Amino acid sequence: MQVPFLQRVLGTRFALVPIIVGQASPSEVADVLDVLWDGDETRIVVSTDLSHYHGYYEARTLDRDTAAAIVARTPRLDPCDACGAFPVQGILESARRHDLPVSLLDLRNSGDTAGPRDRVVGYGAFAVG
Repeated sequence: MQVPFLQRVLGTRFALVPIIVGQASPSEVADVLDVLWDGDETRIVVSTDLSHYHGYYEARTLDRDTAAAIVARTPRLDPCDACGAFPVQGILESARRHDLPVSLLDLRNSGDTAGPRDRVVGYGAFAVG
């Protein structure tokens, strides 16, 4: 999902190292990211959905709480909060190690588009650094 976006933003000439995290600990993920991080030109993209299949307003509340924890760099995420909970916790561990702030760019769910609002999927966009 992210490769066309990266090609558009970075051009077609860049190196890509895909990582599948599984149930690795935040420290294990951060250790790998630290090895790959090669300075300011390095971009790390972590992709995940947030809540799944709640009603619109319940999802907004759940996702707002998850987003606040992510921005504070203190989440104890469960895969019900974000299906990519393990890689998110890893990038946040790396942010803590490097004392990098996390900013919320946008928070939406599928009910904000043409989709129905009875069972939505949440999405957040965050920047580290």
